[in-house]
Amino acid sequence: MRISTAQMFNQSINSVLDRQSATSQIMEQLSTGKRVNTAGDDPVAAIGIDNLYQQNALVDQFIKNIDYATGHLAVAESKLGSAERLVSSIQEQVLSAVNGSLSDTDQVTIANEMRSSLEELLSIANSKDESGNYLFSGDRTSTQPFAFDSSGNIVYSGDSGVRQAVVASGVTVGTNLPGDSVFMNAANALGDFSVNYLPGQIGEFNLASANIVTPGGHVPVAPEGYTFSFTDNGTGGVDLDVVDSAGTSQVVVANFDPSKPVSFNGIDVKIDGAPAAGDTFTLSPQTEVSIFDSINQAITLLESPNKINTPQGSAELAHLLGNITSGTRQIDFDRGIAGNDLKRVESYQSGHEDVKLVNSSALSLLEDLDYASAITEFEKQQLALNAVSTLFGRVSSTSLFDYI
Repeated sequence: MRISTAQMFNQSINSVLDRQSATSQIMEQLSTGKRVNTAGDDPVAAIGIDNLYQQNALVDQFIKNIDYATGHLAVAESKLGSAERLVSSIQEQVLSAVNGSLSDTDQVTIANEMRSSLEELLSIANSKDESGNYLFSGDRTSTQPFAFDSSGNIVYSGDSGVRQAVVASGVTVGTNLPGDSVFMNAANALGDFSVNYLPGQIGEFNLASANIVTPGGHVPVAPEGYTFSFTDNGTGGVDLDVVDSAGTSQVVVANFDPSKPVSFNGIDVKIDGAPAAGDTFTLSPQTEVSIFDSINQAITLLESPNKINTPQGSAELAHLLGNITSGTRQIDFDRGIAGNDLKRVESYQSGHEDVKLVNSSALSLLEDLDYASAITEFEKQQLALNAVSTLFGRVSSTSLFDYI
C-alpha cells in the first residue's frame, strides 16, 4: 500500500499533537489537583460533581440563615432572661409592700424602686440588635416598640410579625419574638374578666377568678361589664345582686356564701373573703393584661397615702400581684420559645454539617486526582511524545533523491 508524502506528514503531526494534548491534560490535572476539570474529562462524573456543588451551595445558605437566627434568638433569650429576673424582683417588692406596719414613706420608697425597675424593664423591651433594629417590634424593626403615652401608660407601636429564616428544605424558624406577645399579652390572673374594687369597701375580700365556663351559653356584654352589689339581708348575712351595664339583673344570690361560685350567663365568679353590706365591685371583659400596666398600677397604688392598708387597697394589690406573676410566666414562656428554637437550629446545623462532610467525601472520590497514577501517566505520555517526535524528525528528513 502506497502512502503519499502529505498523508505521512499529517499522520505524524496528528500523533505528535495527540501526545502533546494528553500531556497538557495531565499537567493541568497536576496543577489543579483535580481529575475532572471540564465536563469533557469525565461527563458522568461531571454531572455528579455539579449536583454535589449545588447541594453544598444550598447547605451553605441554610447554615448562613441558621447563624443569623442563632444570633438573634440568643440575644432575645438573654434579654428575656434579664427581664424575667427584673420582674421577679418587682414581684418581691410588691410582696414586701403587703405589710401593715409599713408607713406611707416606706411605701413610696418601694414605689420609687419599682419605678426604676420599670424603666429598666422598658429599656430591655426596647433593645436593639447589632444592626440597630429593635428586637421586640415584630416586623416594624425600625420603630421603637414601647413608649409612654400622654396618659402615662406604656403603649406598643410594633406589630405581631415573626420574621422567619429557612433553615432546611421546607423548614422555617422564627428569628424574633414580637413585643406584644412577650410584654402585653399575659393571661389575666382572674381569667376572662378584670375587677375594679370601688372606694368605701368594708369587707375583707377579693376576687379569686372570673371565667366563662360555658361559651355556648354566654352572651357577650358591653365593655362596662357587670356590677356586683352586696346588701344586708336582715339575718346577719348579705344578699348579692349582679346587674349588667344596662341595669338588667343577671342573678340574685340570697344569703351569699363565698364558698360557692356565683354563676350567670355562662360565667363562674369565685370570691374569697367576706363581703359586707354596701360593698360593690365591677367586672369588665379582659383576658390579657400588660406587665407594664400591672406594674404601673401597683406603683400608683403604693404612692396613694393610706390606701394600701384599706380593704380596697389590699384587694387591688392582691389582684395586681396576680397579674405581675402572670406577666412573669408569659416572659418565661416566650423565653422558652427562644430556647427551643435555638435547640432546633443547632440540630439542623449539625445535620447540615454532616451532609457537607458526606458531600465532600463524594466530591473527593469523583474529582480529586491520584497523584501517583497521574505522575506515572505523565511519564508514559512524555516518553511517547519524545518517541513520536524523534521518529517524525527522522521520517520527515527522508527523501527518495537521497537514494538515486
